[in-house]
Amino acid sequence: MLTRPRWLLRLEGVAILAATVFFYARGHFAWWLFAVLFLSPDLSMLGYLANAKVGAALYNLVHTYGSPVVLLLVGWSLAAPQVTPYGLIWLAHLGFDRMLGYGLKYPTQFRDTHLQHV
Repeated sequence: MLTRPRWLLRLEGVAILAATVFFYARGHFAWWLFAVLFLSPDLSMLGYLANAKVGAALYNLVHTYGSPVVLLLVGWSLAAPQVTPYGLIWLAHLGFDRMLGYGLKYPTQFRDTHLQHV
């Protein structure tokens, strides 16, 4: 198992998804908001309507852990709890994607992901 990076990355996705759902529930945030926004990061795929390079750049920008983690840190450090559910939903989506084996995109075609090269 430890010599199979693809499975480790999927397990990591499960852990991220589980942790974010746990903290979302602990925060008593609205589940309707979770349901409405959970798939919203996938709107970044619309960049592929322009071309593969723009699509991959936009998709990768939205599908890396950095931005939602910064959003959570800003919310917690500035005592702005209203942004916390958005960061958690965003991270939950990313964990879900990794769990299913969806990875960051190369600018060649939509199906060419970093998980295929692992």
